[in-house]
Amino acid sequence: MKNSTILLIILALALVLSACSSATPSAVSMGDSYVSDTLDTSYEGALSVRNQLSLGTLELAGTANAITPEQAATLLPLWQLLLSSQGSGTAAEAEITAVLQSIEDGMTAEQLAAIKDMQLTQTDMQAWASANGVTLGSGTGQGQGQGMSPEARATRQAEAGRTPGSTGGGTSTALLSAVIAQLEQLAP
Repeated sequence: MKNSTILLIILALALVLSACSSATPSAVSMGDSYVSDTLDTSYEGALSVRNQLSLGTLELAGTANAITPEQAATLLPLWQLLLSSQGSGTAAEAEITAVLQSIEDGMTAEQLAAIKDMQLTQTDMQAWASANGVTLGSGTGQGQGQGMSPEARATRQAEAGRTPGSTGGGTSTALLSAVIAQLEQLAP
């Protein structure tokens, strides 16, 4: 019951923030600016906290730290909200921060420590994508825009339908979808 109340409060807050964000002209890069108290992004090639949480959650499956059915029921709507926010491209930074913080709060200290210990990188994300048949973009995708001004890079990303600052747009969406599918199977 306590988890349901907290979840309803979080979802209500997210809706309010979402409504407010439509008046805000700047969108964020889907959690790439979120700073975790637990997960580290300072090592070379580190994934954003959002991608560490999503890939790490998938990697926890089959281990002693796997997501439980009870956790899945709590986390599923949060991941769904994160995916819908990514698709909208207009999510406020505060909204993404609240959702990512809630996801971390829904996980145990042991699960977060296990994800931190994985030290997930772009190479890990690419390996996951390859193993799961997700094709990384070409042209205006990863690795493009090097040496461009931030404005030119943002224009190119917008033309490709990506949020400025996002990495592996299609891969991130596929990763979020995989987490959601896993949680749907686990949730009671």
